[in-house]
Amino acid sequence: MPIGRNRILTLLTDFGLQDSYVGVMKGMIAQINPQLTVIDLTHQIPPQDVAGARFALMSAYPYFPAETVHVAVVDPGVGSRRRAIALAVGTEVAQPTGFLVGPDNGLFSGVLQQQPVLAAIELTNTDYWRTAEPSSTFHGRDIFAPVAAHLASGVPLSELGTAIATNTLTQLAIPVCSYKQDLNQPATTITGSIQAIDHFGNLITNIPGTDVLGKEWLAIVNGIVLCGKQTYSDRQSGEPVTLVGSHGWVEIAVNQGNAQATLKLTIGNSVQVLIKE
Repeated sequence: MPIGRNRILTLLTDFGLQDSYVGVMKGMIAQINPQLTVIDLTHQIPPQDVAGARFALMSAYPYFPAETVHVAVVDPGVGSRRRAIALAVGTEVAQPTGFLVGPDNGLFSGVLQQQPVLAAIELTNTDYWRTAEPSSTFHGRDIFAPVAAHLASGVPLSELGTAIATNTLTQLAIPVCSYKQDLNQPATTITGSIQAIDHFGNLITNIPGTDVLGKEWLAIVNGIVLCGKQTYSDRQSGEPVTLVGSHGWVEIAVNQGNAQATLKLTIGNSVQVLIKE
């Protein structure tokens, strides 16, 4: 295949690093175009944690150049009838902000909340697969890695398969925040939930940080009231704190500790934020 360009290509999986799966995917990419820049976002997504993959990809996506190809393979339905897809996203057809390649199981839904879909393709053209008879357990090697390498090398998205309607793409049922104005006092209550937990045990909510910036606010979680702070060190070591994390969401943490273990909370648990107007 003639190499027309060299886009950046990222990889996100739940494969871990003990086995050779990630290396094999990189080998497939290098066979097609060894000049591509391949960046590992993470391979430590908990096994089959599609929601965790959604959050990780959504958080990383804004920091890459336009037209980066993002391959995400957290795929409990591998080998089933779930679709293999590639998407172009952004606002300009001539220069998408990026491309997404992976299973149609909802892991792209976080990015798609922020970026419109320009085109959606089901990966049906086996000319761009490793083999027309892929393994039923390793589509990362046989479909997603080679397709992404061809796409990153300049193959048009439309050549990779069959166009599909964007409104048929799978969306994860992620809870949304609710807002309530208190009529008895100038305050707004936002009810959200924990959408992700990072390596440090920080509890990342689905409440946008922009809702609280520049305001006096507090968070209520598991019966504990926490005043909004700027940094982890605004509380003593071992004490819980709430702030806006680098990802842009309201976060519950423990200074030099693990909020998940300390507060006994997990993904889906409710969090309230009270903003004084």
